[in-house]
Amino acid sequence: MGQATFGFPSQRKIYSVSELSLELKNLLEKQFPDVWVAGEVSNFRGATSGHLYFTLKDAGAQIRAVCFRNQARYLKFKPQDGISVIARGHLSVYEARGEYQLYVDFLEPAGVGALQLAFEQLKAKLAAEGLFDPARKKPLPVLPRAVGIVTSPTGAVIRDILRILQRRFRNMNVTLYPVKVQGEGAAEEIVEGVEYFNRHRIVDVMIVARGGGSLEDLWAFNEEIVARAIAASRIPVISAVGHETDFTVADFVADLRAPTPSAAAELVVHRKQDFVAELQERMRHMTQGLRLRLSEARERLTALRLHRVFQTMLTRLGERAQRVDDMVVELNRLVRETLNVSRQAWLAASAGILRYDFRRLVNLKRAGLAEHEMKLATGFARLLAERRNRLAQAVAILKERSPLTILSRGYSITRDAAGRIVRDATQVSLGDDLSIRLARGELGATVREKKR
Repeated sequence: MGQATFGFPSQRKIYSVSELSLELKNLLEKQFPDVWVAGEVSNFRGATSGHLYFTLKDAGAQIRAVCFRNQARYLKFKPQDGISVIARGHLSVYEARGEYQLYVDFLEPAGVGALQLAFEQLKAKLAAEGLFDPARKKPLPVLPRAVGIVTSPTGAVIRDILRILQRRFRNMNVTLYPVKVQGEGAAEEIVEGVEYFNRHRIVDVMIVARGGGSLEDLWAFNEEIVARAIAASRIPVISAVGHETDFTVADFVADLRAPTPSAAAELVVHRKQDFVAELQERMRHMTQGLRLRLSEARERLTALRLHRVFQTMLTRLGERAQRVDDMVVELNRLVRETLNVSRQAWLAASAGILRYDFRRLVNLKRAGLAEHEMKLATGFARLLAERRNRLAQAVAILKERSPLTILSRGYSITRDAAGRIVRDATQVSLGDDLSIRLARGELGATVREKKR
């Protein structure tokens, strides 16, 4: 800071606005490097750059706050006007407006968890779009030819589902799309699984499942991309996430919610014994109906015989009755033949399914996944090395072109009292105060001589 030379006493210091703002900024940053502030959000505005701007207020005061994109991307909820929050950050001065403000590093709702608030916000948003409407739910197939499962390939969930499917319908064809069910990247993998089955159409119904856990553990199934992928699926989807008391956004958009993964396996296919019993019951009803109609016909025939008017028609009626008996015999024969043909077709289909080697398919899929994983790891390592080289080049270029590097070579930057950079001697007059920025430090000077 330069000494004033405009006739004021020598012991007085006169700050420029920029200098005073810088001093206040240094004091605030030193005094409040890490502070927690509770208040209500107002004047919220999200910029296209990804930065969030808002005001924190209480009954007696307010303070401006900003959350830059690098911190905002980790927020689990979207701030809104009227929400009470607790913010953590540091105080500083925004010199362009001369205002002190809070630079937010962390933000959470007061009185309710960030995950719970994000869950409620997304649930309300999708409900307003009609994604929970029962009218858009697709019915499950009565007897699916194949079942797709999107879940982790390890753990109790997949074992429970396969055990129940094998017990209820041993010949059922099952395809597993292995995914992560929690942590970073889990939501994207679940979306890929749902889209894979829709793209290849190799299954008739799909189960999206994982075991129980906390709200944070189940969060992948509360992501908007997962909810929209399930809602857009052309294949019926059963959501089986967590325990019976756990609810996720996926449960609301799915065509059917199962309280547990085991229950989903029971809902997706009926027992083979149930199908056999239903066929037998239908055959019994059909036989009873035929017998009832024949009995009614015989009763009408007997009643007609009692009338003299129809005595002359007894012979013809007898012939008709004989034809009816012949038709009954033929109908019974056709029913038995039809049932035998259906039974033979069912046995042939069952034999074909029994010959299907599911273990060989699993081994082939596992080998393919291992090869894909190796290629992915190699490609990622190559990409990472390339990005590191590009970063090192960019750092070198930035360091070479840095103004501080130029100053370190002996150059300096001269500014007048108004803070403008002096490039020509004609810009100043004798006696003007100047500030000279060096590579290390800054000097105050007064113009005593000018040379062209």
